[in-house]
Amino acid sequence: MFTGDGEDGMGSSDFLISSLYRSGYANQPTSRSSSDGLLLNGVYLTSIVKCAPPANKPLKSEIENCTQYLHMELDLLKNLKVIIALGRLSFVQILKVLEERGAYISKPRPKFSHGNIINVGDKFPVLITSYHPSRLNTQTGRLTSEMLDQIMDIVTKI
Repeated sequence: MFTGDGEDGMGSSDFLISSLYRSGYANQPTSRSSSDGLLLNGVYLTSIVKCAPPANKPLKSEIENCTQYLHMELDLLKNLKVIIALGRLSFVQILKVLEERGAYISKPRPKFSHGNIINVGDKFPVLITSYHPSRLNTQTGRLTSEMLDQIMDIVTKI
Protein backbone atom coordinates (compact mmCIF):
# COMPACT_ATOMS: atom_id res chain seq x y z
CA MET A 1 0.00 0.00 0.00
CA PHE A 2 1.37 3.40 -1.00
CA THR A 3 4.57 1.95 -2.46
CA GLY A 4 5.96 2.34 -5.94
CA ASP A 5 3.62 5.04 -7.21
CA GLY A 6 6.11 7.84 -6.74
CA GLU A 7 8.83 6.81 -9.17
CA ASP A 8 9.05 10.38 -10.43
CA GLY A 9 9.00 11.92 -6.97
CA MET A 10 5.42 13.15 -7.21
CA GLY A 11 3.27 10.21 -6.08
CA SER A 12 1.10 9.72 -3.04
CA SER A 13 3.63 7.23 -1.68
CA ASP A 14 6.37 9.85 -1.43
CA PHE A 15 4.02 12.37 0.04
CA LEU A 16 2.61 10.08 2.74
CA ILE A 17 5.76 8.17 3.65
CA SER A 18 7.85 11.34 3.88
CA SER A 19 5.34 12.82 6.33
CA LEU A 20 5.39 9.62 8.39
CA TYR A 21 9.20 9.81 8.35
CA ARG A 22 9.30 13.45 9.46
CA SER A 23 6.91 12.58 12.29
CA GLY A 24 8.96 9.58 13.45
CA TYR A 25 6.50 6.93 12.29
CA ALA A 26 8.70 5.60 9.45
CA ASN A 27 12.39 4.75 9.26
CA GLN A 28 12.92 6.21 5.78
CA PRO A 29 11.39 9.01 3.71
CA THR A 30 10.43 6.96 0.64
CA SER A 31 9.12 3.53 -0.26
CA ARG A 32 9.49 2.01 -3.70
CA SER A 33 8.61 -1.64 -3.09
CA SER A 34 7.57 -4.06 -0.36
CA SER A 35 11.21 -5.11 0.01
CA ASP A 36 12.87 -1.69 0.30
CA GLY A 37 13.28 -1.80 4.09
CA LEU A 38 10.44 0.52 5.07
CA LEU A 39 9.49 0.00 8.70
CA LEU A 40 6.52 1.72 10.27
CA ASN A 41 6.43 2.43 13.99
CA GLY A 42 2.99 2.48 15.58
CA VAL A 43 1.25 2.80 12.22
CA TYR A 44 -0.88 0.41 10.20
CA LEU A 45 -1.85 1.33 6.64
CA THR A 46 -4.94 -0.15 5.06
CA SER A 47 -7.47 0.67 2.40
CA ILE A 48 -11.23 0.43 2.17
CA VAL A 49 -10.84 -1.57 -1.04
CA LYS A 50 -8.26 -4.29 -1.50
CA CYS A 51 -7.84 -4.02 -5.26
CA ALA A 52 -6.93 -1.26 -7.68
CA PRO A 53 -10.24 -0.49 -9.39
CA PRO A 54 -10.46 0.84 -12.94
CA ALA A 55 -9.76 4.58 -13.08
CA ASN A 56 -9.01 4.34 -9.35
CA LYS A 57 -12.73 4.77 -8.61
CA PRO A 58 -14.11 1.82 -6.66
CA LEU A 59 -17.68 0.77 -7.23
CA LYS A 60 -20.09 0.67 -4.30
CA SER A 61 -20.16 -3.13 -4.62
CA GLU A 62 -16.34 -3.29 -4.38
CA ILE A 63 -16.40 -1.20 -1.21
CA GLU A 64 -19.15 -3.35 0.29
CA ASN A 65 -17.29 -6.56 -0.62
CA CYS A 66 -14.15 -5.35 1.17
CA THR A 67 -15.88 -4.09 4.32
CA GLN A 68 -15.48 -7.48 5.99
CA TYR A 69 -11.69 -7.13 5.73
CA LEU A 70 -11.74 -3.73 7.38
CA HIS A 71 -13.73 -5.22 10.26
CA MET A 72 -11.19 -8.05 10.58
CA GLU A 73 -8.28 -5.60 10.58
CA LEU A 74 -9.92 -3.50 13.29
CA ASP A 75 -10.42 -6.67 15.36
CA LEU A 76 -6.69 -7.38 15.15
CA LEU A 77 -5.61 -3.86 16.12
CA LYS A 78 -6.09 -4.14 19.89
CA ASN A 79 -4.34 -0.85 20.83
CA LEU A 80 -5.76 1.34 18.09
CA LYS A 81 -6.07 4.95 19.28
CA VAL A 82 -6.41 6.99 16.09
CA ILE A 83 -7.66 6.45 12.57
CA ILE A 84 -6.69 8.92 9.86
CA ALA A 85 -9.16 8.82 7.00
CA LEU A 86 -7.29 9.88 3.86
CA GLY A 87 -9.99 11.31 1.64
CA ARG A 88 -13.75 11.61 1.69
CA LEU A 89 -14.38 8.08 0.47
CA SER A 90 -12.42 6.49 3.30
CA PHE A 91 -14.02 8.90 5.77
CA VAL A 92 -17.55 7.88 4.76
CA GLN A 93 -16.67 4.18 4.89
CA ILE A 94 -14.85 4.25 8.23
CA LEU A 95 -17.77 6.16 9.79
CA LYS A 96 -20.10 3.45 8.51
CA VAL A 97 -17.87 0.66 9.84
CA LEU A 98 -17.40 2.32 13.24
CA GLU A 99 -21.16 2.79 13.51
CA GLU A 100 -21.67 -0.90 12.66
CA ARG A 101 -19.30 -1.66 15.54
CA GLY A 102 -21.38 0.39 17.99
CA ALA A 103 -19.68 3.79 17.82
CA TYR A 104 -21.80 6.87 18.36
CA ILE A 105 -21.98 8.96 15.19
CA SER A 106 -23.66 12.30 15.84
CA LYS A 107 -26.64 13.47 13.84
CA PRO A 108 -26.27 15.21 11.55
CA ARG A 109 -23.31 13.10 10.51
CA PRO A 110 -19.95 14.86 10.61
CA LYS A 111 -18.92 16.39 7.31
CA PHE A 112 -15.58 15.72 5.69
CA SER A 113 -13.01 18.46 5.92
CA HIS A 114 -9.27 18.43 6.32
CA GLY A 115 -8.17 18.29 9.94
CA ASN A 116 -11.53 17.39 11.44
CA ILE A 117 -11.19 15.48 14.75
CA ILE A 118 -14.16 13.25 15.54
CA ASN A 119 -14.68 11.41 18.82
CA VAL A 120 -17.10 8.50 18.48
CA GLY A 121 -17.02 7.14 22.01
CA ASP A 122 -14.56 6.00 24.66
CA LYS A 123 -14.26 2.46 23.29
CA PHE A 124 -13.32 3.63 19.80
CA PRO A 125 -10.36 5.38 18.21
CA VAL A 126 -10.42 9.07 17.46
CA LEU A 127 -11.07 9.72 13.78
CA ILE A 128 -9.04 12.43 12.05
CA THR A 129 -9.69 13.48 8.49
CA SER A 130 -7.22 14.53 5.84
CA TYR A 131 -7.33 15.17 2.17
CA HIS A 132 -5.97 12.18 0.27
CA PRO A 133 -2.34 12.56 -0.85
CA SER A 134 -3.30 12.02 -4.49
CA ARG A 135 -1.35 13.72 -7.24
CA LEU A 136 -4.34 15.95 -7.94
CA ASN A 137 -4.51 17.17 -4.34
CA THR A 138 -0.77 17.60 -3.85
CA GLN A 139 0.01 19.19 -7.20
CA THR A 140 -2.82 21.71 -6.87
CA GLY A 141 -1.83 22.60 -3.29
CA ARG A 142 -5.09 21.37 -1.82
CA LEU A 143 -2.89 19.20 0.43
CA THR A 144 0.58 20.45 1.27
CA SER A 145 3.30 18.61 3.16
CA GLU A 146 2.82 21.08 6.00
CA MET A 147 -0.89 20.24 6.19
CA LEU A 148 -0.21 16.51 6.36
CA ASP A 149 2.54 17.06 8.94
CA GLN A 150 0.02 18.97 11.06
CA ILE A 151 -2.24 15.91 10.99
CA MET A 152 0.67 13.73 12.15
CA ASP A 153 1.39 16.23 14.94
CA ILE A 154 -2.22 15.92 16.14
CA VAL A 155 -1.88 12.13 16.15
CA THR A 156 1.34 12.32 18.16
CA LYS A 157 -0.42 14.34 20.87
CA ILE A 158 -3.31 11.86 21.28
